[in-house]
Amino acid sequence: MLKHNFLKTSWCKLRVRYIHKNAALLEASKNKECSTAKIRNIGILAHIDAGKTTTTERMLYYSGVIKNMGEVHHGNTVTDYMEQERQRGITITSAAVTFNWKDYRFNLIDTPGHIDFTMEVEQTLQILDGAIVVLDGSAGVEAQTLTVSRQADRYDIPRIFYINKMDRPDADFGMSLRSIESKLNVVTLPIQIPIINAGVLEGVVDLITMEKLTFDKIYQGMNLMKAKITESDDGKLWDVASEKRRLLTDKLSSLDDKLADIIIEQESLDKVQSQTLVDSLRRVTISRKGVPVTLGSSYKNVGVQPLMDSIVLYLPSPAVDQLSPYQYFENNLAARVFKIIHDKHKGPITFFRIYSGSMKKGQKLYNVTRGQSEQCARLYVACADDYEEVTEISCGNVAAVNGLKSTITGDLITTSVSVANRAKQSMLKKNPNQQDYVDNFFASGVNLLDPVFFCSIEPPSLSVQSDLETALQELQREDPSLHVKNDPETEQIVLGGMGELHIDIIKQRIKTEYKIDVDLGRLQIAYKETIQDAVKDSLCLEYKVGQTMHKVNITMSLIPNYKGKEKLLLDKSPETASNIDNIHPRVMNAIKNGVNAALLHGVKLNCPVINVGVKLHWLEVVRGTSDTIISAAALQCIRKLLQNGNSVLLEPIMQLEIVAPERYSSSINADLTRRRATIQQIDIRGNNKVIRTLVPLSELLGYSTTLRIVTSGNGTLSLEFSHYQVMTPMDEEEAIEKIRGF
Repeated sequence: MLKHNFLKTSWCKLRVRYIHKNAALLEASKNKECSTAKIRNIGILAHIDAGKTTTTERMLYYSGVIKNMGEVHHGNTVTDYMEQERQRGITITSAAVTFNWKDYRFNLIDTPGHIDFTMEVEQTLQILDGAIVVLDGSAGVEAQTLTVSRQADRYDIPRIFYINKMDRPDADFGMSLRSIESKLNVVTLPIQIPIINAGVLEGVVDLITMEKLTFDKIYQGMNLMKAKITESDDGKLWDVASEKRRLLTDKLSSLDDKLADIIIEQESLDKVQSQTLVDSLRRVTISRKGVPVTLGSSYKNVGVQPLMDSIVLYLPSPAVDQLSPYQYFENNLAARVFKIIHDKHKGPITFFRIYSGSMKKGQKLYNVTRGQSEQCARLYVACADDYEEVTEISCGNVAAVNGLKSTITGDLITTSVSVANRAKQSMLKKNPNQQDYVDNFFASGVNLLDPVFFCSIEPPSLSVQSDLETALQELQREDPSLHVKNDPETEQIVLGGMGELHIDIIKQRIKTEYKIDVDLGRLQIAYKETIQDAVKDSLCLEYKVGQTMHKVNITMSLIPNYKGKEKLLLDKSPETASNIDNIHPRVMNAIKNGVNAALLHGVKLNCPVINVGVKLHWLEVVRGTSDTIISAAALQCIRKLLQNGNSVLLEPIMQLEIVAPERYSSSINADLTRRRATIQQIDIRGNNKVIRTLVPLSELLGYSTTLRIVTSGNGTLSLEFSHYQVMTPMDEEEAIEKIRGF
């Protein structure tokens, strides 16, 4: 075993030496700046185990960045460089790689497929120009595919679909296309069809050029052979391909007026030139009217080079369009942080997407979001955990910088305060009625997700307490979905995470990377609280400090089922309007602080209060009363209202998808019934049943182990947060008893 680990580690180190050692690539990365039109900033998105990392590895191999391909199951791929990733065979953190393909520069980001690391995907999406969505050809669209597609929709990202694992006996290209159309509600434009003989994937047909593409097995698919298919030589294959090309052309013409005009002029679907179809596909893809679909088997080295060609042909370049807010920086630097990692030797490395201007080594940077200046020490082009130092990186590219201490994910960076102010004023001048939009753009670009699990974390001794706090600070800076807080009651450090796996990996990283043997407390569910009844009351608070009397008389009410953003509402009815209008802004600020503090802790389990609005009806403050007393009065009044407003607990409900052979479905359903599950849908996929259900998170602790036992290791699951739901009195009582112990 030790020998195996040593050989594995040595092999990984040996492979890293190959990265960026290719002479032609090194010259290109250092001396030849690609024009913006020849840059592609792309991400690979997919459900877990669809083959994202394997596809990325093939791209690096065919582009000449690495000399030998690694495999996920061998733990030696370039982008899965963390020890935890190699041990578990999953992607945990997104990895950026820069490489050249046919005079084009790809800045590619391999993202995680597991829902626990959805924040990594969210951070990445905001800086992408296009994306490749990888599907398992035997499964079609799966649970996490839906999630990443919804995330990409929010950022309006053009996509190409790649149907992977087409070498599997149960792979079904038609089924995969139907699942994309029905589940994602997009128009599919298949530009390839598979060549399958006796159940073996032998190659693909390119419908645009009508060529048969085959890949040699001796040189791991490096040599791509193209041959025109003809009616006389290929018979049935020609008939099928011709019909599919006509269908593709017809489908495209309904989405693209330019192509429709050409077809009307030529009076034929068969006479359309290849370049005309390529141009039409590009327009349709970038406008997001449809998605090109390619296919292959990355593991068997089939279809990856045509996929890379499709990225060049159909996905957009990072040229700043007239609608982009970054245009207001003109030729000055504007960059957004999308990732931070901690390198053992280089310290924190900050990844930027450069939208305008360029970034230079040793340059002074101004963080617009934080209002601070920092010095860029060194500038790198990244290939996963290997870095090539450069002197300048131009607009449209991804840059890695070390030496930044205060900058965090989502921050906006430029060169100076004056540049930032000019850009903001120009933006406001063009959008005078969109103050909130402008303010949000210049603030952080990351939408933080609420954790669903909590647990305490303790060091082995007080002597390493400060080391643990430093480790958690670094990990939190890398991963904004990790919540770290100190509990004032127990004086413990409490971690909040997106799932069991997320928390477990944080623990393992602290042990392996920081050498601190920490202990985790029992996982706790992130319950919330709300009220069911509207309630109104008054509170009079008097407090004497020295010779000064502090007095507040306040009347407030709570509004149930309130979904608004602003928690504090003001009663502007005729009876109270004059009183409310006379409140000093400083006093109003103190009231807001009290409201925010009160809603952080409910009366049942000290959980955050949600879906509740607070209305201020009346306020009398004696002259000289401090802001602290005013905040305390608002807090105490709300606590009183929460106790009288029929407060209830809300529990997180998860969307659970289980895929397992049909013979185990009755056992799975019986187990789910005991877990308070609501079955939504049961589908058949080949020999498997796909069960979609809603289940309370509290019932799913350790469920992956249970499923393995029930299905003899043949079942898989994916989990995603759905919503919060009111608990029944009996379930609420049980939850309180578990947490409090009485």
